[in-house]
Amino acid sequence: MAGNSFGQLFRITTWGESHGPAVGVIVDGCPARLELSERTIQQMLDRRRPGSGPTSTTRGEGDRARILSGVFDDRTTGTPIAILVENRDAKPAAYAPYADLFRPGHGDITYQAKYGIRDWRGGGRSSARETVGRVAGGAVAGVLLKHFDVRVIAYTRDLGGVRIQGVDLESVDRNPFGSPDPGSVPLMAERVASAKKQGDSIGGVVEIVANGVPAGLGEPVFDKLDADLAKGLMSIGAVKGVEIGSGFKAASIPGSEHNDPITEKGYASNHAGGILAGISNGDQIVIRAAVKPIPSIRRVQRTIDAKGQARELSVTGRHDVAAIPRINVVCEAMVNLVLADHLLRQRAGAGSVSNRGDQPTAGGK
Repeated sequence: MAGNSFGQLFRITTWGESHGPAVGVIVDGCPARLELSERTIQQMLDRRRPGSGPTSTTRGEGDRARILSGVFDDRTTGTPIAILVENRDAKPAAYAPYADLFRPGHGDITYQAKYGIRDWRGGGRSSARETVGRVAGGAVAGVLLKHFDVRVIAYTRDLGGVRIQGVDLESVDRNPFGSPDPGSVPLMAERVASAKKQGDSIGGVVEIVANGVPAGLGEPVFDKLDADLAKGLMSIGAVKGVEIGSGFKAASIPGSEHNDPITEKGYASNHAGGILAGISNGDQIVIRAAVKPIPSIRRVQRTIDAKGQARELSVTGRHDVAAIPRINVVCEAMVNLVLADHLLRQRAGAGSVSNRGDQPTAGGK
């Protein structure tokens, strides 16, 4: 297995390199007769497009999606859906000075160790450019989720140490940082400006919530819903940690506080993050992903070259200051893909995909 595919019944395979002619995705297993157009895919791609915010690279990609197969008259046909996005503003020559250097924080040295060869043009396959295919595939998955009244949204919880103090989902698309807290926006802007001035980068935390997820999704024992969600998010290059519900906080509180009381009207709290024993419980699913700082920075760093000799380098060119908020939609796409896959797996099995199925559920508050 080459590790370029994700999912079981709803499955994607991404392809392409950062400075190759194009990137894209093959989506297999999507049911027929769902409404799908290039416009639907484009709406998600526009949210991760380069040059779209104050933390973003100036690389001027339009990221126009082209559906090559699997759709007829704006409806899915049940056959593989091929989506292509051309790289129109690639400048591989800008990476020539680093061709024999291993950039700290990048996959240069590990790709060399694994394959004995690497594409030094922006990192090739290890570049965040690969996530274009994930987002396009996630857009298709989102169409399926909409059919089941499931809605997934991602937003910035922390940017460079600036934490939100509240959540107003209506505010997420109204500021350049994807923050649900308008009061945090000026502080985030200051933090980004400071990092730019210092030639450095910053990380943060993305929170993803899924509403309307029916109880019963998830497979014991190794294909638990939370395990697959964690795998999907951890497969994103910049993500270094994932927590669900109360996450790491659960290690420091007693069971009497962590357990979610079950009432006639639903769960009284949601420390579980909508998942119990690896199976969705009908409540809101809450996930957080820790995003590392962008490794390409102007500040001088120590490294070695291909001959093992000590070197120093300063990475110049077109690079993000932070992966947030462009990575937010990538996280959202991966959650879409996991939920779509598990919805189809549940339908294919003996279980129900309804909150009103045969098994009791306290969800749906």
